[in-house]
Amino acid sequence: MAFDKDAIISQLKDASISDLNDLVKAIEEEFDVSAAAPVAAAGAAGGDGAAKSTFDVELTSGGAGKIKVIKELKTITGLGLKESKAMVDDAPSIVKEGLSEDEANDIKEKLEAQGATVTLK
Repeated sequence: MAFDKDAIISQLKDASISDLNDLVKAIEEEFDVSAAAPVAAAGAAGGDGAAKSTFDVELTSGGAGKIKVIKELKTITGLGLKESKAMVDDAPSIVKEGLSEDEANDIKEKLEAQGATVTLK
């Protein structure tokens, strides 16, 4: 019996989420592996293993909606229009430092909604 990956991929495309979930569980049991293992290993390799408690928001690109991003930065940071424009023009630049994860994600969502590219560090 030949291995037909195209047929398997075709079947996976038609499968429901619950079917795919059952398949993952069956593969984990059959081969004694865990689908979550690579994610956990990557997280542990990233540092000393302690959970990160503070985050920095970095604007990596102003994107196509540069003016909207500048206005949103002005609101978020309290900077003037000129300083906010400079932050977008000089990207990548740190928007705010030492924030909680929720605050950082909130700022990230607001900026990305305006077309910016943002990373959390």
